[in-house]
Amino acid sequence: MKITVAGIGPGDRQYILPVVHQAVAKADVIVGYSYYFQFVEEFFRSDVERIEMPLGKEEARAEVAIVHALEGKDVLVIGSGDASIYSMASIVYEMVARRELDQIQLETLPGVSAFLAAGSKLGAPLGHDFCCISLSDLMTPWNSIEKRIRGAAMGDFVTSLYNPRSVKRHWQLGRLKKIFLEERDPSTPVAIVRQVTREEENIRITTLGEFDPSWVDMFSLVMIGNSQTFQYKQSLITPRGYLNRKPETGLEIQQASFNVVAEKIKPLKGTVAEKWALTRVIHTTGDLSDTELLEVSDRALEKWSEFLKAGGEIVTDVTMVQAGITKAFSGKYGNQIFCHLNDEETAVLASEKGLTRSQAGMQIAIEKHPNALYVVGNAPTALFEITESIRIKESFSPAGVIGAPVGFINVIESKEQLSQLDTTDWAIIHGNKGGSNVAASIVNAVFTLDEAVNYYE
Repeated sequence: MKITVAGIGPGDRQYILPVVHQAVAKADVIVGYSYYFQFVEEFFRSDVERIEMPLGKEEARAEVAIVHALEGKDVLVIGSGDASIYSMASIVYEMVARRELDQIQLETLPGVSAFLAAGSKLGAPLGHDFCCISLSDLMTPWNSIEKRIRGAAMGDFVTSLYNPRSVKRHWQLGRLKKIFLEERDPSTPVAIVRQVTREEENIRITTLGEFDPSWVDMFSLVMIGNSQTFQYKQSLITPRGYLNRKPETGLEIQQASFNVVAEKIKPLKGTVAEKWALTRVIHTTGDLSDTELLEVSDRALEKWSEFLKAGGEIVTDVTMVQAGITKAFSGKYGNQIFCHLNDEETAVLASEKGLTRSQAGMQIAIEKHPNALYVVGNAPTALFEITESIRIKESFSPAGVIGAPVGFINVIESKEQLSQLDTTDWAIIHGNKGGSNVAASIVNAVFTLDEAVNYYE
């Protein structure tokens, strides 16, 4: 005694697998929805017992199959598509298992599911991760279905919809569209494949934004692309990533990282130059929430770009900032980078006047390099020295000041003094954050300002 559950494909006889042909030809009893018999009856034995039942009687079909199997007959239960996908396999196996009818042998034969047939008709929409969701809430609570819809939308799955809409279930597909639009761009491709592989087959390709649920009925399968899916002629293509492999070289990894940051920054206010500098800063901090760290005086970055490309000098408060400025950039334009922190005369001056070495180093720098770009990434005392000298020394006219000292003592105060200067261009990392690497990242952004157009319009 045996029950075989077989998928007969989406409709066209050519889509029925040979193993299913064989099962149909040898079955004593065939049970199924009456509409499906037309697709396989040419393979029936002449003496086969046909048990045709209406739609919605799945449990009754399973019951009849069990009764005949217990009589020792070879029973075949047919369903459209694949027998184990929204079809009869589940209910047959469940009923046999719950009754512990161990004497009944069970077998499932695969078939071409509607979403696979639709995918082939559309070309290559299933090239990456995908899922199927049934919108029928006859046996599944809608709140469970909606959780799955949200999961598919958030997970960026290509999503195929079974039982998308009927006369009585007309609102669910509209609800799904609203949920998907919370996560997907309105331009996301959507395909409606009606009566796939059958004579009445019709394919309509639209977008998520233009999609109208009223175009859909119970004979339709709806397929929604993911964020990478695109239309080419009458095909949908979801790239697997072969032509967009993971970055491998250092430059590729850096550019991919910049793209990640840029997606976060694009909606923000600010010039392209400011967004590019913030991109480099966040790439350095590794914190995508640092979107309000940077403030820059009017067109300071653009002015500094011209200054540095003309070979302008740079002064840093500590050697870590000096080391963080990419040598390939400074070498290209012949920029000299000075840090007097560890000079012998700095130590002497600090001792004589009771100064910090950072402060003493800046006093020396101010005398030697009055027109340089000053970059502070560590010591607020160095920034105090710079701002005070700008205020009282006419001979000191720096190209600008980058204020990014880090810490908890005098850090915010020093940055506030810099922000109130209206005679010098400046850039500030707000709050207690900053550091040598962050200060250097702003300089590197200024050197590479031309690259900003690759990430921002």
